[in-house]
Amino acid sequence: MSEDFRIEQMSEAECWEVLDQERFGRLAVAVGGDPDIFPINFLVDDGKLLMRTAAGTKLTELVINSAVAVEADGQDQTEAWSVVLKGNARMVDSLSETYADDEKRLETWLPSEKPIYVEITPRQLTGRRFYRNSGA
Repeated sequence: MSEDFRIEQMSEAECWEVLDQERFGRLAVAVGGDPDIFPINFLVDDGKLLMRTAAGTKLTELVINSAVAVEADGQDQTEAWSVVLKGNARMVDSLSETYADDEKRLETWLPSEKPIYVEITPRQLTGRRFYRNSGA
């Protein structure tokens, strides 16, 4: 196995740049010591993440325990990256004009009805970049 690789920690600004470009990630929740992971679509809005959902397990679990983690990753020809945001989730009580008029349009991967908006406020944000074949 080649040892021609490098791992770099990302700055908080770099983490936000990655999150602002990505639209798909995973939401981790835990209730009663039993963790769950759900695929989500999200967008960055003023230093927070915004996602949409419907009534169900995901919403029930984040209402019971608002402490969540979101992970987003990706890759291209030269590198891979992974960003983890730990924070607190809350249902948005009313759809603000900011969200209603947002040019980013928070769309879901599946065209199912997801009328409930959830906002995740970060407590911790970390990220890493992975480079392979980075040597001469």
